Amino acid sequence: MRAEIDILKKASANHRASIAALRRQVSALEKELRRATKGAATRRAPADESEEAGESGPKRRFSAGRLAAHRSKLGISAASYGKLVGVSGQTIYHWEQGKARPRAAQLQKLAAARELGKQEVAERLEAE
Repeated sequence: MRAEIDILKKASANHRASIAALRRQVSALEKELRRATKGAATRRAPADESEEAGESGPKRRFSAGRLAAHRSKLGISAASYGKLVGVSGQTIYHWEQGKARPRAAQLQKLAAARELGKQEVAERLEAE
């Protein structure tokens, strides 16, 4: 009886090791796939941005530091600035932290908000 149990234990250990190796292999392949799709998307993105910028005006650049500086200059919260631009306060926070980047349409709205003064911003926020 013990001999058979020992054989089963060894077989079970071998199976567990095989399963772990397969999981590592699947994880590595998924990571490689994500990297490949991300690379393809970034290669395609500049062409898409230039087409969108050509249709809607000049190409805009984005700076997280300038966004934060402008918001602090206006003295408003990220949520208020988000209302001004048409996004959530969390989105503004992520843009300022460099965790995300605005799309082309959002860059246009940011540029429009950048041209507003403190009083204009206060008036627009009161109107909403």
